[in-house]
Formats: sequence, C-alpha cells, structure tokens
Amino acid sequence: MTAKDCGQHGECCERRKRNRRIFGCILATIIVILLIILIVWLALRPTKPRFYLQDAVVLQFNYTGPPSNLLSTVIQVTLSSRNPNDRVGIYYDRLDVYAAYKYQQISVASALPPMYQGHNDIDVWSPYLYGPDVPVAPYLCDPLTQDESSGFLLLHVKIDGRIRWKVGSWISGHYHLFVSCPAFLTFQNGRSGSGATVKFQQMSSCSVEV
Repeated sequence: MTAKDCGQHGECCERRKRNRRIFGCILATIIVILLIILIVWLALRPTKPRFYLQDAVVLQFNYTGPPSNLLSTVIQVTLSSRNPNDRVGIYYDRLDVYAAYKYQQISVASALPPMYQGHNDIDVWSPYLYGPDVPVAPYLCDPLTQDESSGFLLLHVKIDGRIRWKVGSWISGHYHLFVSCPAFLTFQNGRSGSGATVKFQQMSSCSVEV
C-alpha cells in the first residue's frame, strides 16, 4: 500500500468517525426531546372531557310496523361539554351526533362545527337529528312495538369524533372520541306519531371513551 493510499484511508476513517458523532448527537437530541415531551405529558396527563345530555325533544316518531318496518324520527337534543383540565386545551376536529335505539342507529349523523375548547370551558350544542324511513332490524320490531305501546322509550344520543390535546404550543395527534348519553323518554299523549311530542328535561351524564 502506498503512502497516498494510506492517507486516503485515514481520511475515510476520520470522515466516518465524524459522521458517526454527528449522527449520535442528532439521535441524542431527539431522545432528549421525546423524554421532555413524555415527562410533560405525564405531569399534565389530560382528563377526558365530560359530556351531558341536557334536553331532548322528539318532534316525530313514526313506526310503520310490519311488513315495511320503517322508522321516521325528528329529534332535537341539547348537549354540553366541559373541559376539566386546568392546563390542557382540546381541539374537537370532528363531532358526529346521532340517535340509537338498542344499538341500531336511527338517525343520520349530524356534524357539529370544529372548535377549540379552552381550560375549564363549557360549550353547548343543540343539533336536530333526522331519521327518514330508517329500516328497523327484525329483532328490534317487537321491542319497539312494545315500547311504543307503553309510551316509554329509551334512546341513546351518541357522539363519534376525533380530538387533539393542546399543552402550551404543543399539539398531540388525533384521538378517537366516543360518547353515549341515555335518554329515557315518555310520550306526553301516551303514544307516538307525527303529532307526538316527547320531552326529556332531566340532565343525564354521558359515558366518554377516548
């Protein structure tokens, strides 16, 4: 091996060592940043938002019965949400509200506008939920007929959405939000129909999963 070859080999070794040191510094910096984010996250660990069903008015509830088994509904609900965190804000990027009867969705999902909820803030929505001629699953026909005849009805107002947490200037990735609010309704005239008005005016606490 000539002196020139040895010199070139030495330069290559030095370049590799320098590249390794640079890579090691970058990797160490990334690890430190991730550790800081993890420590801050654990220290401020956000509490999931709290939802309440404040009011529900069923303006239409028509069930045709066999053989068509179609259900038409018009429901206005009032929902409130509270952010219980002192230092964590919440971005509601998507909130879809719909009504369900015994796990079957009976209304079209109503989209609420995206919004930001600050520390300890409370927000209220009052969307209309429409379900025109929704086919009822066969196994629900008898329970629905019985509930309709008795004048008592248990529905669930549900929210399916996507949220992000905000801590200072840092914003998290998306998290799935699922909310379920029970609404025990009584028909005022003892029966359902296009003229029947059903009111639910007792605030109900909702289950929240994030």
